[in-house]
Amino acid sequence: MKVVKSFSFDIAHMLDCHDGKCKNLHGHTYRLEVEISGELIEEGPKEGMIMDFSDLKQVVKQWIVEPMDHAFLYNTKSEREVALAEMLEGWDLKTYALDCRTTAEAVSYHIYHVLREQGNLPVSRIRLWETPTSYSEYEGE
Repeated sequence: MKVVKSFSFDIAHMLDCHDGKCKNLHGHTYRLEVEISGELIEEGPKEGMIMDFSDLKQVVKQWIVEPMDHAFLYNTKSEREVALAEMLEGWDLKTYALDCRTTAEAVSYHIYHVLREQGNLPVSRIRLWETPTSYSEYEGE
């Protein structure tokens, strides 16, 4: 059985050295779909569910939405992005570091692993919409 919950949040980022306009600082309103899979709970207050949607919401908000929403997402391997992040942090503004380029593909991969490893969720798929017509999907190895 599978269930999916959707979330929305805003992130600023840039793709340093990209050969298009995304090399500039810009933002997206991301739509995140988190799919979890598992067996139905057979008894108790959550009987007939894989997981209560409110419990799923709480975990995703804690590990993904709250840290990333309205943050500057940056690549720790890019000197320019690190310099911008340090400036923003000096002004007490929110940043979120990845050790790779901040592409939709990398962000969906990152979210999948954070939710599985730190959030302890049985995530089976992440779909991350960067624009209303473009998304990245990750289903694990």
